[in-house]
Amino acid sequence: MPTTVTTGRPVTTGRPVTTGRPVTTGRPVTTGRPVTTDRSDTTGLTVATGRSVVPVLRHQERRVLSAVGCGLRDGEIAAALAIPEEAVASHLARILVKLGLRDRAAAIVHAFDCGLVVPGRGPRTPAASPVPGSTAGRAAGPKLRFSLLGPLTARQDGRPLDLGHLRQQAVLAAPALHAGRTVSRPELLDGVWGLDTPVANVVPVCVYRLRKTLGPGDGTDAVIERAPRGYRLVSGAVDVDVARLDELVAAVGTADRAGEAAEAVRLCSRALDPFRGEPLAGLPGPLAERERLRLTGRRIDLVQRKATWQMSLGRHTEATAELFALSAAHPLNEPVAATLMRALYRGGRQADALHVFDRVCRRLSEDLGVPPSRMLRRTHRMILRGDEAGLGLTAGT
Repeated sequence: MPTTVTTGRPVTTGRPVTTGRPVTTGRPVTTGRPVTTDRSDTTGLTVATGRSVVPVLRHQERRVLSAVGCGLRDGEIAAALAIPEEAVASHLARILVKLGLRDRAAAIVHAFDCGLVVPGRGPRTPAASPVPGSTAGRAAGPKLRFSLLGPLTARQDGRPLDLGHLRQQAVLAAPALHAGRTVSRPELLDGVWGLDTPVANVVPVCVYRLRKTLGPGDGTDAVIERAPRGYRLVSGAVDVDVARLDELVAAVGTADRAGEAAEAVRLCSRALDPFRGEPLAGLPGPLAERERLRLTGRRIDLVQRKATWQMSLGRHTEATAELFALSAAHPLNEPVAATLMRALYRGGRQADALHVFDRVCRRLSEDLGVPPSRMLRRTHRMILRGDEAGLGLTAGT
C-alpha cells in the first residue's frame, strides 16, 4: 500500500520518501534530502535546534556527541557513560558519517553550533534546584590562588592544579589578568592565538576543561562564569597575585606622596615578594607577551623606587645589592644603571659607579650601536664633579 504523508505544505526531498510504515505529522516535512526511517530508528529525520537543522541522533549518540563537545577523551567518555571505550569509538564514527563531519574537531564545533553544549557551561542538563546558602558555602570553601608573576600556577589549599597545555593556560590568564572584567571570545582568540587562528571553536572547550579543573562542578560553583559577551572570573572566588600587586602599588604611591620612606620601602618589598622570575613564563600569544613586558616594567619600577627610598634612609648597601641583580638581568636598561650608579656613589664607591657607566656604554655600543642617553651621561658627569645636590645627597645622608 502506498505511503501517505499528511503535512499541510509541500514535501521537498529530492527523491521518494521511504519509511516502511505510514508517516503522519500534521505539518510539512522539508528536508532537502531523502528521509529514511524504520520501526526502531529515527536518525534519518531532521530536527530544528534553533541554530541549524541536523539529523536526529539516537539517545546514546547524543550523549557521546555532547561529551566530545565538552572535550572529553574516549576513555573519559567511556567512564562517564559506563560503556566500553570501543563502543565510544564506534558511536563517534557513526556520528561523523550521519552528520557529514570530517573529524573529531569538527564534531566539537558542531556540538556547540547546534546547541547541544552551551559555551562555557558544559552539556545541557536539567537545571538543579537552588541550594539554600550556596553563596555562603562558596565564601567558606577553600580559596583558589592564581600566580602569574612567574610561570602560571593555580593552587587550592596549597595543592597544585594541572591547568593543561600552554594555550589553555593562556586562556585562563586573560580573565585572571583582568579581574572583574569580561573577556570576549574574539579577545581570547586574538590574544592567545594571534594570527594563527584555530580551525575549531576551541575557546569553549578550553574553558570547559578549566572549569572542571578549578571547581567542583560545572554549575553555580564554577570559577569561570559565562557573561553575555564572554568569560570572567567569579568575584571573590580566586586570589590573584597580580590583583594584590596592583593594590600594593597603589599603597606605595600613597606612602610616597606622604613622604613615609620606611613605609614605602616595606610596601615595595611586599609588592616584589610574589615575583618568581619572568611573569607568565612560557605562555604563547600576543596577550601574554604584552603582559610580560608590562609586569616586568612594573617590577623594575618598584625596585628603583624602593632603592631611592632606601638611599634616603642611608641604607645604601641594601639598595646596591638589589640594583646589581636587576642591572644584571637588564643590562641595557639605562634608568636602572643610573640608579645603581647613584647608590654606589652615595655608598662611597665612586670607582664602582664609574665602572657601571663604562660597562653599560660598551653594551649599548656593541649590542645596539647607540651612545648612552642624556640622562645616563648627566649622572656620569655629576659623579665626576661630586655634585651631591644633583645626585640627591643631603647633609643628613
